[in-house]
Amino acid sequence: MAEIRGILSPCPAHLTDLASEGVRGEVPETGRTFEENAALKAAGYREMTGLAALADDSGLEVDALDGRPGVLSARYAGDGATDEANLRLLLSEMRGVPPGMRTARFRCAVAVALGGREIATFAGSVDGSIALAPAGDGGFGYDPVFVVERPGSAARTMAQLPAAEKAAISHRGIAVRLAARWLRGAAGGQAAQYN
Repeated sequence: MAEIRGILSPCPAHLTDLASEGVRGEVPETGRTFEENAALKAAGYREMTGLAALADDSGLEVDALDGRPGVLSARYAGDGATDEANLRLLLSEMRGVPPGMRTARFRCAVAVALGGREIATFAGSVDGSIALAPAGDGGFGYDPVFVVERPGSAARTMAQLPAAEKAAISHRGIAVRLAARWLRGAAGGQAAQYN
C-alpha cells in the first residue's frame, strides 16, 4: 500500500484500503492470467465497497520452469503457503540449473474499476534471474532470490534494493505509474477514491 500510495500521490484521489473500508472477504483469483485476476479483484472490490477500486495481481515467471510459478506465485507451495515455503520449493526446483539458464521476470497487472465504466488494465514487468540462495532483508515474496542487474551498479536481489530504488524499477511500480497516468486523465481533476 505504501508503494502504491507514493506513486499515486499526484492523482486527485483519496486512497483507502480494504481493511479501512471494513472488507473482510477476498475475491477469488480464478483467472488464468495476471490481467484476469486483477480485473476480477477490482470489479469485486468495487462492488463490495461502492468505491472505485484498484487491484493488482503479480507473480514470478521462471523460464527454466516453463513460466512457473506464474499466477500461482503466492500459493506455489500450496494454499496458505508462506513466502519461505514458496522460496524453498522454487530453489529446490532450480537446483542444478546453471547460471545462464536461470532467467526470470516479475510481472504485474493493475486493474482499475471506476463506477459505471469498463475496467482498465496496465502491465509492468522486470527481467532478472534466480539467485542460488536468498539475499537481502527488504521486500517480500520472491524478492530475496530475484536478481536484477542495472547498468553501472552491481547485481542485487530485489530484497537488497532500497525501497525507493525498488519502486522505480519494479513490475508493480511500472504498472501503477501507468495506471496513475490514466487516472489523472480519467478523474478530470475531480477528487475520487480508489482502493
